[in-house]
Amino acid sequence: MINTRIDARFAALKQEGRSALVTFITAGDPDYDTSLEILKGLPAAGADVIELGMPFSDPMADGVAIQLAGQRALKGGQTLRKTLQMVRDFREGDNETPIVLMGYYNPIYSYGNEAFLTDAAKAGVDGLIVVDVPPEADDELCLPAMEHGISFIRLATPTTDEKRLPRVMENTSGFVYYVSVAGITGTQAPDPQNVAKMVSHVKTATPLPVCVGFGVRTPEQAAAIARAADGVVVGSALVEAVRTSLDDDGKAGSATVAGVHTLVSELAAGIATASPA
Repeated sequence: MINTRIDARFAALKQEGRSALVTFITAGDPDYDTSLEILKGLPAAGADVIELGMPFSDPMADGVAIQLAGQRALKGGQTLRKTLQMVRDFREGDNETPIVLMGYYNPIYSYGNEAFLTDAAKAGVDGLIVVDVPPEADDELCLPAMEHGISFIRLATPTTDEKRLPRVMENTSGFVYYVSVAGITGTQAPDPQNVAKMVSHVKTATPLPVCVGFGVRTPEQAAAIARAADGVVVGSALVEAVRTSLDDDGKAGSATVAGVHTLVSELAAGIATASPA
């Protein structure tokens, strides 16, 4: 059993009696320097865990907001190596906040699995969410990641039935990401009552914290989800905050960094008003 910053953070939050705010941004969106500045400021704004998106040209599980963020990042020259460099840059000033890389297998495969895992561990990556590597391929990336001290975080969905759930949870570590709505990211708002029911269902198969994402945009929604879950994941709303701050040429403006951090602070304040179940 590996022990990472993720485990330490959720243990501390349990002691505090509150849910985690898990924030997602796309590495390199809209450019490296702006993205790094956003990343560095997330913990102070209220983020407990950070998911850092690895831009990919064919993000099949993502909605328009995150697709466009990935396109902006790739256009700006972001690569997987630069994403690992971003983690290293972040770690120079923060050695406690968990960072989870989220994305697709193709860039990792192209990098080379062993080389990637070695470099990711050295950079200070705590976990991976790779949405297109199923449990049947655990030998490919999941188990090697754990050998490098990196948690492999699985997604459970409304269609993960009682027969499938134990298989999905078998080698999961860190936390479980429960996808609150069927479909792609950022397209529907979650129903808190359904979420509470499904979180309870997932917890029958794992002792790990369960974080809920897809569709959470407001402090009120975050608070409602926090009452049932160990963590609330917000992504599309944050990358939209980046997009709407850009000028006509797609360049960052004076409000880009501050806009993201302000939204994170508001979401954190919402979660702080809720007591987890």
